[in-house]
Amino acid sequence: MKTLSESAGLEKLGKIRERFRRRVSDGYEQNAAPCHECSTPGACCLDAHFVNVRISRLEAVAIRRKLKSLPAGKYAAIVRRVDNVITNFRLDADSDAGQKTYACPLYERGSGCLVHDEGKPLPCIHHACYESQDDLPPDELLSDAELAVERLNRRVYGRSLPLLPLPSR
Repeated sequence: MKTLSESAGLEKLGKIRERFRRRVSDGYEQNAAPCHECSTPGACCLDAHFVNVRISRLEAVAIRRKLKSLPAGKYAAIVRRVDNVITNFRLDADSDAGQKTYACPLYERGSGCLVHDEGKPLPCIHHACYESQDDLPPDELLSDAELAVERLNRRVYGRSLPLLPLPSR
């Protein structure tokens, strides 16, 4: 297996995310309520009993890169928010961290997802407010994209790494 630099991996990750976003958007989102019309914007992202997103190391790097591009004061506030979520929801590396839910610290009221374009994780792209179970994108669509990201992570980092809660440090 030919290894890739982290920069090349991030570029390929962006292409995987964009292909996945396009497939979800073109094939399924017409059956979902648009986020901008939601009567409770961000409720799904901020519901501590709902969010259970896990990301790969490369996705974490993409998220950090986007966050570091924000003004220093805003970045520092987000890092504090992430640290608070990790502490309050006990998302450190204990054995049941993969089952825990939490409120996403990357969603900001009035702004939305802070990493929407450059780092939004696949499960978040997959999610929307659908009227019927029949309208949901199939789980296999997400699984296939996550498998592609896992393979990419192995090429970049040389081994499989565990998925971590979204607000990983």
